[in-house]
Amino acid sequence: MRRLRHLTSQHRIAATNRLLGGLLAFNAGAVNAGGYLVVGMYTSHMTGFASMLSDNLVLGNITLVLGALGTLLAFTAGAAATAVLVHWARQHHLRSEYALPLLCEALLLLVFGLIGATLNRQTPFAVPLTVLVLAFTMGLQNAVVSKLSSSQIRTTHMTGVITDLGIELGKLLYMNRQDSPLASRVRANRVKLRLYGTLLSAFVVGGLVGATGFKYVGFIWVVPLALLLLGLSLPPLVADLVRPRHRHL
Repeated sequence: MRRLRHLTSQHRIAATNRLLGGLLAFNAGAVNAGGYLVVGMYTSHMTGFASMLSDNLVLGNITLVLGALGTLLAFTAGAAATAVLVHWARQHHLRSEYALPLLCEALLLLVFGLIGATLNRQTPFAVPLTVLVLAFTMGLQNAVVSKLSSSQIRTTHMTGVITDLGIELGKLLYMNRQDSPLASRVRANRVKLRLYGTLLSAFVVGGLVGATGFKYVGFIWVVPLALLLLGLSLPPLVADLVRPRHRHL
């Protein structure tokens, strides 16, 4: 429980990064899979949208070009918003530098869950507002995890995670020669194996939960996800409110 209270605090250790990464990967998997059932697009990773932009520029399909461009810009804006919030909090000596972006994500998901059915209006980018909101939200989340883990953890897309998992599995299965020096032997990093396995498993389980929830409950299913993020972000925020900040003279 003590670790849970400090998941979004300033001081980071590998164990809390792994636990927070798993929780946020679960959240991203749920939003990604559930969002697909609602808007017909995966919004947690941008590879497909970048390819869509290139392909349809060649094909001359301006509608799909605008849709891909809008989604990419929304995701980028979310990541940029995280950077602004984190650095603003640091300059003001706040303990909630990582909690602020997650609070914003929680509020956006809460709005999406409560009034998501009314957000299906078209935008200048030829995709519904729901797509842009989800992409912005995932940009927020991916950037905050990247910042707090020094770019070692990603939670909204699994390509890099699966690649790194495969590399470590290859090392684990590699047969070293018996007469090779110990210092030169290939060894798997079991800490990384646990991390990548946790992220991938959490994303898949989150996808199952999200798809099931959206299918049978609808938009309101996002509310528990928003409450999870709210619970993660509140302790540092409360600490900033109730304790005086250290001020540099």
